[in-house]
Amino acid sequence: MQPYGPAVLRLAVRAVFVAHGAQKLFGVWGGGGLAGTAAYFTQLGLTPAFPLAVFVAVVEFVGGLLLVAGALTLVAAGALAIEMIVAIWQFHLGQGFFLNWSLAPAQGYGYEYNVVLIGALVSLMLTGAGALVAVCLVSAKLAGVAAPRRCIARGDAAGQSAPRHRAHLAPRSARDDPR
Repeated sequence: MQPYGPAVLRLAVRAVFVAHGAQKLFGVWGGGGLAGTAAYFTQLGLTPAFPLAVFVAVVEFVGGLLLVAGALTLVAAGALAIEMIVAIWQFHLGQGFFLNWSLAPAQGYGYEYNVVLIGALVSLMLTGAGALVAVCLVSAKLAGVAAPRRCIARGDAAGQSAPRHRAHLAPRSARDDPR
């Protein structure tokens, strides 16, 4: 059951980043879209606001999608962790550690949730995607072979699933060729 731990963590963290990236990128679920995100960044004194808004939105949305697939887990989790560190530094650090559970007006949100996300992302960087790596499963399906057990049970220990799992897809004669 161990390989399923990182997979569950990966899917939970993905939900957070895909949702927040979609809010920033497309303005769904009460988000401001790129214009609203850029305006917020301007309010925080971050410039150039619009390019930063695009960058942050794309990192969150695409990084979350990569986590869903279990593709480039090391890169996606690393980029998202760096973004969370910058968010703490630029905004949350001055608000204290705790979240604003009372919803008190004019009180910001601390960085405790960001620390939890960074911990989850670093964990994924260290363990890899875990079980059910979509890239491995799809490549096996496209090659017309059964998904190897390692695609389902282990995932990618190094965070880079596709290259590690392609050897089993080569025809037997190509794998055995000593060249």
